Amino acid sequence: MYNTGLEAMFAGIASACIAQILKVIIFIFVHKKINFKIFTTTGGMPSSHSAGVVALTTSVGLIEGFTSIAFAIALGFSLVVIQDAQGLRRAAGKTAATLNRLVSEWNLHNETTKPYEVLKELLGHTPLEVLMGILLGILISLFVHFKMPEFIDFSSITALLTNAF
Repeated sequence: MYNTGLEAMFAGIASACIAQILKVIIFIFVHKKINFKIFTTTGGMPSSHSAGVVALTTSVGLIEGFTSIAFAIALGFSLVVIQDAQGLRRAAGKTAATLNRLVSEWNLHNETTKPYEVLKELLGHTPLEVLMGILLGILISLFVHFKMPEFIDFSSITALLTNAF
């Protein structure tokens, strides 16, 4: 598993999952209540999209080299995802919030209006949420690359996966 694509995939997926778990924990501390829907939503602290793609990119750099074509492709992919999370999706969330407010105000004055579906507002990320996701992704990929081999022997898992496919 180590120094292969499996390591990079594991680091990326693990980082995104850990970020989602952290979102739930942070939500509990901030709001003093449990909301497990946070596990499956976008937006919030830290950015799981940023954590996942940066862990993948960092792992590719550690395995293939930071001057490799594979790293350049992964970095380009990461930058697009991070820009989308912070830019486009955040703007869409602000637009949804404005529309929700306008429709709510309209409904106060027009009692004959049909009920409407409230648009999801938490879509994107603030720069701080993205930065925390980036740092989490780097830390998780470094841990997976340098520390996990000390705890787990993945040679048998790699052999099993290789023979299965």
